[in-house]
Amino acid sequence: MKARLGAVLFGIGVLCLVLAAGAALFVAPTVTKLPYDLKLCNAEGKPEGCLKSSVAVAENARFLQLKAGIPPTVQTGTLEATTEVAPQAGTTEAEMTGDLEGKAVVWGAYGTVKWIQTGEVISQYSAELALDRSSAAAVAWDKQFLQTDGPEGPSEVTFGGQTYKFPFNTERKDHEYFDRDLRKALPIRFDGTEKIDGTEAYRFQQVIEETDLGMAADRVGALLGALAPGATSGKVMYSNTRTIWVEPVSGNFVKVREQQKKTLVPDQGAATALLDADFVYTDQTVANSVESAGKNRDKLLLIGRTIPLVLAVVGALALLVGLWLVLAGRRATAAARHRADSDVDAATVPAPRTSSEQVVSGRDGEAGRR
Repeated sequence: MKARLGAVLFGIGVLCLVLAAGAALFVAPTVTKLPYDLKLCNAEGKPEGCLKSSVAVAENARFLQLKAGIPPTVQTGTLEATTEVAPQAGTTEAEMTGDLEGKAVVWGAYGTVKWIQTGEVISQYSAELALDRSSAAAVAWDKQFLQTDGPEGPSEVTFGGQTYKFPFNTERKDHEYFDRDLRKALPIRFDGTEKIDGTEAYRFQQVIEETDLGMAADRVGALLGALAPGATSGKVMYSNTRTIWVEPVSGNFVKVREQQKKTLVPDQGAATALLDADFVYTDQTVANSVESAGKNRDKLLLIGRTIPLVLAVVGALALLVGLWLVLAGRRATAAARHRADSDVDAATVPAPRTSSEQVVSGRDGEAGRR
């Protein structure tokens, strides 16, 4: 009975170990890839796992206002920047072929900046790019584009580095992050860990020193005519200190801050601030981001760590107990056989006679001889 039960437990142990290895080697890697079926959230934030829009606010910001038929002016007020990201399943299926098939997904991104006090749109952009499913970094794709303010329509761009997400299981090291104004990826440094609404996050910071945006001459000329009369040439300088807090297991942003500046520098006269704004995620966006990142983190840890570990422990215990029962059962069987053999041997050997029996036997022998 023990041997039979032990064999069953031994088999269960082997099965658990096989399942643990399968979960760790085959199932876990599939959940640490960008899926094809992410959905946009509705007003209630459902379905679970959907992508929520992020909102950042800059109070007391200085910014350039452009209106058709009216010279550019610099205003002061509160700006609200909304960013939405939408997976493009159809485009992914149609365009991610060849070397990109199964390895990349297409995301669309849409951003709008509004002047809160008036509701006017100050700037907008749209983009479409391909992301590596494992690292979430931008990959080369011939149909990627970035359209910013202006009538020229979508323009060519080469995305690179991280954009709207960091890698799953983000490491404490420097990465590359794409800057939309400069249209290139630049280093973003690991800057420590911090608790955001109770969730541990890795803090990354990208400092962009003043850089010439290389704005087209006609656009610079229009700005000079309105803001720096008498100047014959100039340039627009840009700087930004970008801080991103990332939940490391999921790679999701939980908080973002951007301290942006753009300055018109004419060849004559004083410089003019075209943008001086400190954008920070709203409390609600931080709360939503922390909740979403927490759900993704728990799911990833459950599938990638907890389930394989539990299966491995249960499998190892079942193997050990099963092996012990098998050996114990064999020992018991061997002992029983030994006892049975001893009983058989005892039954076939004559029992030793007592002394009285020997005396009687002797006398009977003597009587016979007489």
